[in-house]
Amino acid sequence: MSQEQVEGFTCKTNDPSFVERMFQDRPEDLLRTHDAKMELDQWTAGSVRGGGDPFVIPVVFHIIHTNGAENISDAQVADAVSVLNEDFNKQNPDWTTVRPQFIDRVADVGIRFELAKRDPSGSCTNGITRTISDLTNEGDFAMTQLIQWPRGRYMNVWVGAQANGAAGYTNYPWVLDGSPNSDGIVIRSNYVGSIGTSSPGRSRVLSHEVGHWLNLMHCWGNSNDPGLPENCFEDDNVDDTPLTKGWTSCSPSGSSCGSELDNVENYMEYSFCGKMFTQGQGDRMIAALTSSIADRSQLWQEENQSFTGLSLTSTLCEAAFSSERYEVCAGESITFTDLSFNSVTQRTWDFEGGEPSSSSLGAPVVIYSTPGVYPVSLTVSDGLSTLFVAEPNAIRVLADPGAALPFAEGFESIASLSNTEWSTIDDGTNGFRLNAGIGATSGQSLHVQNGPTWLGETYSLVSSTYDLSATDAAVLRFDYAFARRAQTNNDLLRVLVSNDCGRTWSVRRQIWANTGLNTGGIIPGSFIPSEDQWAQGIVTNIGASMQVSGFRFKFEFVSDGGNDFFLDNINLDVLTTGVRNLTTVHAGNRIQPNPAQNSAQAIITRAIAGPILLTIRDLLGRTVSPPLTVWLSQGVNRIELPVEALSNGSYLVQIGSGSDQELVRLIVQRGF
Repeated sequence: MSQEQVEGFTCKTNDPSFVERMFQDRPEDLLRTHDAKMELDQWTAGSVRGGGDPFVIPVVFHIIHTNGAENISDAQVADAVSVLNEDFNKQNPDWTTVRPQFIDRVADVGIRFELAKRDPSGSCTNGITRTISDLTNEGDFAMTQLIQWPRGRYMNVWVGAQANGAAGYTNYPWVLDGSPNSDGIVIRSNYVGSIGTSSPGRSRVLSHEVGHWLNLMHCWGNSNDPGLPENCFEDDNVDDTPLTKGWTSCSPSGSSCGSELDNVENYMEYSFCGKMFTQGQGDRMIAALTSSIADRSQLWQEENQSFTGLSLTSTLCEAAFSSERYEVCAGESITFTDLSFNSVTQRTWDFEGGEPSSSSLGAPVVIYSTPGVYPVSLTVSDGLSTLFVAEPNAIRVLADPGAALPFAEGFESIASLSNTEWSTIDDGTNGFRLNAGIGATSGQSLHVQNGPTWLGETYSLVSSTYDLSATDAAVLRFDYAFARRAQTNNDLLRVLVSNDCGRTWSVRRQIWANTGLNTGGIIPGSFIPSEDQWAQGIVTNIGASMQVSGFRFKFEFVSDGGNDFFLDNINLDVLTTGVRNLTTVHAGNRIQPNPAQNSAQAIITRAIAGPILLTIRDLLGRTVSPPLTVWLSQGVNRIELPVEALSNGSYLVQIGSGSDQELVRLIVQRGF
């Protein structure tokens, strides 16, 4: 089977920066790696490969994710293990198509890989762990430290959205010998197996990395740079792989260093058409597996087979399931997946409120037509024992069409967010919570506890559904308050909208601490906003693409270690055209603070709700920033003014237009 070439493949094995990171605080251990290399080289030179049963290696896959595509399925992991076993045991169907000059060198290495059945504590496992972390987008050493099982018991494989700029990477046993916390393989999620987010053309990357983990170099030698002329003077220390400059494309008839033919179809090339290990490579890997270096020889021992559960008969030990989403709109379908292990032979699903209401499939598709919160249960059996799992609030079904406009929420009559139309997404210990006694215009608001402890965390508040199908455009208004703890804090409030019931989201506004989010200044201690430390945010770019019956909006607060954040008075209404008269504007309008430095608010009181025009002019009457059409609610309104772009001096803020207008003086004064 020919493999398609995909984006430039690099694996960064023995990358100098990685080695430097491992030993930067332990230079003496770096010297020991040379002793380990000599010992492993001597063992490899004297090793005689015997027959008998394959060496069996327990494997654990640690999937690090943020609930995105990188959270690959159990089936994709199982497929990756299947590909490994084919490649290392001469069972891959395409080995017979290797160039004739190499057909007699194709190795049955004799190594089998199995997902562990017992974790380090002795509990049942399917050999897959799942950890939620933004570090999946780095795929670096820090990601691997989130979870690791003992390297003398398991081969650790970490799966992330990224792999530190490579498709995958690991290191040689002699490099890892004195650094057990670095031992394992990191691989990008779309290079795992041949199904799901991966493909057949990417499926041999893990075989390549396991080769490195078992002391194989690239065919061109100990570097990550194929195609260089000087590679012809390097060697991979394997007798039956010809000298080569290395290949990044599939050219099976290629010859680069004077040999009749290069072994381009070798798994240790970058050619993306790997089909084989050679006999010599197989001998070298078995030598690494039987040596004492980096604990490889402990993995396949009978005692460890028992410890990790590989020698045990597979029995049913856990019932579990997942769903692709936990919220849907009425009439939408959702797929459930049975994650129970091991050896499930029978299953029965119960879907209250769903169609179908029951199923025996491994991944049933269910449609919910009526809004509400519904339970899901699953009973599984292996023919001997039966297990049951139930989730009482598994699926939340939202109305479609949603509620009609206008919508207003001041959080005054709410005792708990858990029983409302709002959804929160957080880590379970922090996020949007009700705060009695603090509000923009009344006694209650939403509050996110914030500080250095939560640096980098993101907390979300998600609305229910609203019917915008007959609306040309809508306006979203809200009051907020926030303070920095230090001048360097740049926390973020992001407003997003969805026209497909929350399946996908589009950003409509971002307010950073250094450009408008900061309403309270710098407060190292506890921040409790006063009346004049609230501002109003407005989102008016909710146009034709959002004219759906299941519209939703979401607030995301991203911590940069600043102070607490407060949110209140959320309003969603039809955006009307034109500017209303000023006849109902209160005479006591003002600007705070005044003089201003980098932020200021216009405090405007109105008897009725509606839009109004705000214009900032210099003392000669010239407009100095684009006029703002803002929505004013009944009562006190706080509108942020774009003063960060103004130079020091005096200005006039024009509230309204024509004969119905009011001018309020604004002073911008920095550096005092």
